[in-house]
Amino acid sequence: MIELINSSWIIAFFAMVAIYFVPAKMKAHTAALAVVANAIVTGWLAISALTGHVVSFVFYGGNLFGDVLVRVDELSAWFLLIINFTCLTGVFYGSGYLKTSDSSPKKLNLHWILFVLFQLSMLWVCMVQHGLVFLIIWEVMSLSSVLLVIFDHNNPKIIKAGISYLVQMHISIVFLTIGFIWLYFQTGSFSFDAFTGYFGSNSNVGLFLVLFIGFGLKAGFIPLHSGLLQGDPAAPSHIAGIMSGVLVKLGIYGIFRVASYLSSDYLLLGEIILSVSVATGLFGILNAAVHRNLKKMLAYCTIENIGTIGIGIGIGLIGLGNNTPVLYYLGFGGALMHVLNHSLFKSLLFFSAGSVAQQAHTSDMEKLGGLIKKMPRTGMVFLIAAIGICGLPPFNGFISEFLIYSGLIEGVKIHDTNEMILFSVSLAGLSVIGGLSILTFTKSFGTVFLGTARKQLPVEPHEVSLQMLIPQYAIIALMISVAIFPGFYLQVIGNVIMSLTKGVIIPQPAGFTNYISILQNISNYSILFICIVGIFWGIRYKLLSARSKVIQPTWGCAYAAPTSKIQYTGKSFSKTLSKMFNFIVIERKQYTELKAGEIFPEERKHASHYHDFFEFRFIHVITNQLVYAANYFKFIQNGRIQSYVLYGIVFILTIFILTAFNIII
Repeated sequence: MIELINSSWIIAFFAMVAIYFVPAKMKAHTAALAVVANAIVTGWLAISALTGHVVSFVFYGGNLFGDVLVRVDELSAWFLLIINFTCLTGVFYGSGYLKTSDSSPKKLNLHWILFVLFQLSMLWVCMVQHGLVFLIIWEVMSLSSVLLVIFDHNNPKIIKAGISYLVQMHISIVFLTIGFIWLYFQTGSFSFDAFTGYFGSNSNVGLFLVLFIGFGLKAGFIPLHSGLLQGDPAAPSHIAGIMSGVLVKLGIYGIFRVASYLSSDYLLLGEIILSVSVATGLFGILNAAVHRNLKKMLAYCTIENIGTIGIGIGIGLIGLGNNTPVLYYLGFGGALMHVLNHSLFKSLLFFSAGSVAQQAHTSDMEKLGGLIKKMPRTGMVFLIAAIGICGLPPFNGFISEFLIYSGLIEGVKIHDTNEMILFSVSLAGLSVIGGLSILTFTKSFGTVFLGTARKQLPVEPHEVSLQMLIPQYAIIALMISVAIFPGFYLQVIGNVIMSLTKGVIIPQPAGFTNYISILQNISNYSILFICIVGIFWGIRYKLLSARSKVIQPTWGCAYAAPTSKIQYTGKSFSKTLSKMFNFIVIERKQYTELKAGEIFPEERKHASHYHDFFEFRFIHVITNQLVYAANYFKFIQNGRIQSYVLYGIVFILTIFILTAFNIII
């Protein structure tokens, strides 16, 4: 088993060297081979851990690192499998996606080398359990993701987004570094096992919140979410799918990992996480509902789903604090299941959005329309993913959201008034999130795929290649398996949950088992419903197959001169919502309003865009002040060689005088 762990980085090293030397058309295949090999190696370790054979070993890292613990336990295994599956679909989709680009061999060299390194670093983040080594691997993961984001580095907007993403990811590393240094000074060890000793003898709140901020920056909790908004829309679609599907989940992994060592303050920390998560979910889905760039909308939707996962974590911690096992299992079980589900339908959404962008050369919903006729397979893939992410049966999103809803309902039954109010408000918040999710994806699917084209596109769109569709079909297959066999996945998750409390075994309560049975029954009825619909559709198809088919324009309610301009736009679809929440959803528009009594208005132009509340109110204010202050020092870099020579002379004289007076030696 130890040899398998070590072989992962050996495979990656030789693959990265091979990618550099093989012909351009073989680079993607070489990267795919490495991803498959590492998925097999680490997947085998993960399956072994989930079946009770935890793999761990210690290697000596010299005087700097000391003993470094590497362990593949149940929690690591769950995330390893998710990372591997998403990277597998991403590398095969990406190899087809980049075929149409005019990228140079050098550019493809760097991209696929970084892709292999990216997968390796994410895997090792989940396996290594030594704070200092963890930070180094975390930094490698962050840097490789930034370089993958700026694949189109000739575009200034992409570079700007990449730099912003880089800065904010390093703020995450600052907080993580503070947390691990805090642990070291208190315990004398960087090993994760040192958390047990620290949390057992100190308040759990301070250190946990510092690390929660660090991991929350990666995950996308508000107000720590703006890095995600910069990276996902700028990256190539296969990279955006992996980043949104699994990279942000490593922030969730870190929160779960640290939470597994807690020994007190469960209630307070659970209430904090639950409150922040509900706010995150509401903020994310409100912005997703109004944004009209397809990839930007999906980025905000990721924030909403991170909030949903956080709600589950909060429920689980409160369950531990109240000694209520059913809350613990429903909360953590729903969160871990949603980690899997979101990785599936969010990567699928980004892949299908990438297919649209590749063919239409735009992600602006207001320029699209009617694509279901030209890209029917992509349209159906997007629709299935949209149903899944809205939490509707018979797809997988319903399973995890059902568990989290059930956890909130169980929490309302708690006799403590404050907690009952918190759970009631959270239940209402999650219900609003679910409703707005349906609105968001109804708008997105309807605007992009239904109706007629709103603009004349530069190139006529057509269906993407089978190489890009097959990975998406594989994701749908796994989504359906989760929806049909929830009991199997929840049993695996039950083993993961049981391992999270160090030294204390909390067996599965009867309530959790009952909820699994309810979900399985719902799945069975969903299958029956699908079969009935399929039978009727088959009969109808058979009866009508012999008849001639005539395609006519959609009935326009007797309107004789139809035009695409009379269709609902993405803006008009969500305008009422944006006005209701204009204190959060900040709109800036250029438009002269119609005056009262202006019966025959003149032609005018309208432009509007939305600002992120936290970026507009806080981050931009701070950065503008920093730029304003820095402008006072522009005179130093004035382009005059004489000035630069003078700086050198002044520096030498300063050193000479300080040395002469023994101020410095």
